[in-house]
Amino acid sequence: MVKSALVTGATGQDGSYLMELLLKKGYEVFGLVRRLSVPNMGNIQHIVDRVTLIDGDLIDQSSLNAAVKEADPDEVYSLAAQSFVATSFVQPVLTGEITGLGVVRLLEAVRANAPDARFYQASSSEMFGRVDREPQDETTPFHPRSPYGVAKVYAYWACVNYREAHDLFVSNGILFNHESERRGLEFLTRKVSHGVARIHAGLTKSIALGNLDAKRDWGYAPEYVDLMWRVLQHREPDDFVGATGESHSVREFVAEAFRLAGISDWEKHVTMDDKNLRPSEVYNLRGDASKAKRILGWEAKTRFKDLVRTMVEAEIRALQQVRPAR
Repeated sequence: MVKSALVTGATGQDGSYLMELLLKKGYEVFGLVRRLSVPNMGNIQHIVDRVTLIDGDLIDQSSLNAAVKEADPDEVYSLAAQSFVATSFVQPVLTGEITGLGVVRLLEAVRANAPDARFYQASSSEMFGRVDREPQDETTPFHPRSPYGVAKVYAYWACVNYREAHDLFVSNGILFNHESERRGLEFLTRKVSHGVARIHAGLTKSIALGNLDAKRDWGYAPEYVDLMWRVLQHREPDDFVGATGESHSVREFVAEAFRLAGISDWEKHVTMDDKNLRPSEVYNLRGDASKAKRILGWEAKTRFKDLVRTMVEAEIRALQQVRPAR
């Protein structure tokens, strides 16, 4: 019997890769999308005729109820969020409504209309925030340092509560940063890879960044959506960290991106802008995914330099297609 899955955040980086994976595995795939005046279908244009898109919004309970009824899913992947940390400081209430309460609305829709469905929540390493130990695993205390992180902690505990109070199959994937050429341009890694490619092509001279010393555990997004799927195939609901186990600074990412583009004096092309600094910074995140490896057989394979190469080369190719060499 064909399985069905409902994916929220369908047009985002993770949603697009996850829907590709589910299609390859023979699922009937439904994607929840917000109605926008200008549709944002770039990441899923190549599969849009193979999935069913449903209009819905995490702040509208009735649309979520209708979406779950229509999809009648075996699995629900809760990926949608206001996911840009910087924006969460400017719009903390909206972030709480979408990233926090939006998950509860989706849980309610599932509880009422598909109580046997398995539910995956996209939790985040930003929940750890100011850490007192390294690396971080499933037992590390949360100390979020942004409204986004706070909202993700709320959603995490809501999922645990629905699992315990209502006996739903609800699991959290606490994933560390995972990037790709499909990342939104507002995110640091894509801002860097895109900017470096433009400098390489002579279209601009510099990139404005913030804290270069913050360290993150960066992996490759297609591998992390495989973890999401594995989490829901486990015999019982549980929570898992997804990470590479390595941390690298923003400075390292920038230097490697410029090196790959053949630009050695990268400092000349980077300016510092205070608007890119967080009011409260998260300095060092590094995950321990040994539980996911032991129980689910998952581990990150793409290393840091290979990730940077993948992103930078994709940007350079994209610009060459738009502006072919003369």
